Amino acid sequence: MTSSNNKSAPVLTIDGPSGAGKGAVSAGVARRLGWFALDSGAVYRAVAASALDQGVSADDEDSLADLCQDLALSFEAADTGIAVFLDGQPVDDRLRQEEVSVMSSKIALLPAVRAALLDLQRSFRRQPGLVADGRDMGTVVFPDAPIKVFLDASVKERANRRYKQLKEKGKDVNFLRLFRDLEARDRRDRERPVSPTVPAADAVVLDSTTMTLDEVIDKVLSIVRQRV
Repeated sequence: MTSSNNKSAPVLTIDGPSGAGKGAVSAGVARRLGWFALDSGAVYRAVAASALDQGVSADDEDSLADLCQDLALSFEAADTGIAVFLDGQPVDDRLRQEEVSVMSSKIALLPAVRAALLDLQRSFRRQPGLVADGRDMGTVVFPDAPIKVFLDASVKERANRRYKQLKEKGKDVNFLRLFRDLEARDRRDRERPVSPTVPAADAVVLDSTTMTLDEVIDKVLSIVRQRV
């Protein structure tokens, strides 16, 4: 990706656990502000998809780091979330495939891959501003961001949201399994040695358990107005 990287451009980081609604909130806020958007999870999934396409194994750290240098990624704040494009083509469906998710989970633990992707993620910082969605945006990728939000919700509520999403798509899902999977993922994300999912010291922690999407977006926008 080529961009006019600008360290003076404001950044809003929205971190939080899986299922907290970061993507939808980030896209809504970016649209309202007219800012650019970044889905950091999609960056790792794009590396995973490229690795699978090119036959690079999950333990070949050097080759995976090299792949990171050639990613032509772009994002667009869409109605349903942050849309992802690779080489100008939409890849949302590809990035949601199970094999990509499994591969992404493995490579996200590799220090060389995380280091290689830092510059790529930071290159999305452009005027008039950037909304960055992830798990370590405010702690690692943009520690100097003037606005940081940690979006959370109860495990039960996040599992319920995911259950409804999958049901609407005609998927056969089990609520209890979703609940337990989220609990296990939360624990892994909090306790991992590299970039754990924790609020930045200067982040506003926002619990969306009892809030609608529009209410969360409005609250985040009010935080932005206070900080910028």
